[in-house]
Amino acid sequence: MEYRQLGRTGVKVSPLCLGTMMFGPWGNDDEADAVRVIHAALDAGINFVDTADVYSGGRSEEIVGKALRGRRDDVVLATKFFMPMGENPNHRGGSRRWIIREVEASLARLGTDYLDLYQVHRPDPAVDVEETLGALTDLVRQGKVRYIGSSSYAGSQIVEAQWAARERGLERFVTEQPPYSILVRGIERDVLPTVQRHGMGTLTYSPLAGGWLSGRYSSGGDDGPTSRARPGVRFDMANPTNQRKLALVQELQDVADDAGLTLIELAIAFVLNHPGVTSAIVGPRTMEQLESYLPAATVTLSTETLDRIDAIVAPGVTVNPDDDSYGDHTLTPTARRR
Repeated sequence: MEYRQLGRTGVKVSPLCLGTMMFGPWGNDDEADAVRVIHAALDAGINFVDTADVYSGGRSEEIVGKALRGRRDDVVLATKFFMPMGENPNHRGGSRRWIIREVEASLARLGTDYLDLYQVHRPDPAVDVEETLGALTDLVRQGKVRYIGSSSYAGSQIVEAQWAARERGLERFVTEQPPYSILVRGIERDVLPTVQRHGMGTLTYSPLAGGWLSGRYSSGGDDGPTSRARPGVRFDMANPTNQRKLALVQELQDVADDAGLTLIELAIAFVLNHPGVTSAIVGPRTMEQLESYLPAATVTLSTETLDRIDAIVAPGVTVNPDDDSYGDHTLTPTARRR
């Protein structure tokens, strides 16, 4: 596997990053099987693992921690914070109070004394970015965190965070984790050019668009999500937008067939072939799924194939805006003028 530089850090990571949202009650609740999948990924050359405190209420981090015993130093380990971890209103968000507390909980669950990458799972409109960066800077200086990153930040938020870090002498976000797939191309308009300008690494998630590009969904509507982490409305086959996605997937299947690839390989390779992308996060639930993802790491798509994809879903287009993971907090009653 050919490794890539993570932004300007000098750290080398695999083009596929093992996402672990599916390990635990949200997906595969068989701990021994989940550990086997993680080990198989590492044995295949994946050296980058991404999780989050909120995945299965912390169980994902615990499973990852057990799987990495004896192999921790060979892995670039990333986790995230921000999402609610209980009913308490202070057990979430980007405040200094929560960050300082929650990093200790993640370290304990993961069975390690440091994180290679600690990421803000979502921007917090209620907290000044300088507060978040200040707390994360302290963690870096304490040796508990090596690098910090953001996730699902808009282009303007990325720029604001970079400016604040420079002006205040704080650690800067060295990575961004946005959604990206053939069906969700909105980040091509602003986010990808922005992270490239700032020399950030880009770890894209959901390259299969929540399973749409695995070919598993049909117009019959019987094949729904297998994870509690995925809202059912995004897979309602009575929705005209979802019917449109089904038609597009069939066209993409034809492109994959002509290229001698599976649809899964085409979808992941499309993401990896963008010069602004460092790693694509793949989140297998089973060994079979992992094995179907691995070949994409070495696929280079031809110009003809990329042009055909662009003709099906134009650059910068997200077919269903509900899939882009960017919240409309700027349009809430408390944020808008009226």
